[in-house]
Amino acid sequence: MSSSQKFGALAAGSALALVLAGCSAAEEAEAPAPTESAATDERADWPETLVFGAVPSEESSSLVESYEKIIEVLEQELGIEVEFVQATDYAGVIEGQVSGRVHLAQYGPFSYVLADIRGAELEVAGVMTDGPDIEPGYQAYGIALASNGDVNAIEDFAGKTVCFVDPASTSGFLYPSEGLLSAGIDPEADVTPVFAGGHDASVLAVKNGDCEAGFAFDAMVDKNLIESGDIEEGEIKTVWKSEVIAGSPLAMLGSLPDSLKAEIRRIIVEEANIDALVASGICASVDECGLTDEKIWGYVERDDSFYDGVRKVCEVTGSSKCE
Repeated sequence: MSSSQKFGALAAGSALALVLAGCSAAEEAEAPAPTESAATDERADWPETLVFGAVPSEESSSLVESYEKIIEVLEQELGIEVEFVQATDYAGVIEGQVSGRVHLAQYGPFSYVLADIRGAELEVAGVMTDGPDIEPGYQAYGIALASNGDVNAIEDFAGKTVCFVDPASTSGFLYPSEGLLSAGIDPEADVTPVFAGGHDASVLAVKNGDCEAGFAFDAMVDKNLIESGDIEEGEIKTVWKSEVIAGSPLAMLGSLPDSLKAEIRRIIVEEANIDALVASGICASVDECGLTDEKIWGYVERDDSFYDGVRKVCEVTGSSKCE
């Protein structure tokens, strides 16, 4: 599942450059060098510990291990401790940021929008991507057992027991709800909904016959569970795909000091990726350095408007979960 913005401005004029060139040496001599006390003053209002929260995309007791490299580079660059908190559901991370207890959190796009709706003042530190030149985004899949001849399209979900992931999941609830509504199916009244709790759990419930159909993000079906041996290639069929969803954001509290937010954004975009981590020696090799439980390359810049499409789907579905 998975999941670029660049700020920049350049202004130059040759005539102005010539004028300034004659003054540069004197100005450099007069300009005081940054002092250690100035740097200390800038960090005076930084928290002693940065709390980082995330929700696993699949059943996992070791989510922290998949974030170890990101945590390590944050601690090295910021010079403060990073405490990782594994939430059991999306609501836990949202509440953690609404209350201000979680400073930095890995979201899905919908849970990020929900956090904003529920009062968290957030800024995007970076967006998950599989490569520096790959547009961050992924799809929701509607699935069924390949051997199930009764489910061959999303229209066939009517009257069935259908596995969703979590009420705050983008690819496991919001976009599937839009897909069902577009097919003339009420996602609450026309199916028997089951919230599996994880993308892997949703797929495995379909495999085991606990749900006749279900939803999960693309890589969980196409790659993750096949590589783990939990499903065989071709055992699960994809009968519906959503439009491309904006990649998952790493969000930080807007109330953090500006100097800290700037450093977090720089580190996440420039240092928290496979190429940079291998170059720095934090990762031994590219093959051993998949980041997060989604095994991403890293993060790219985007701003809040990147998630306006998710907000639009909220409006279209009229889901009570968007309130």
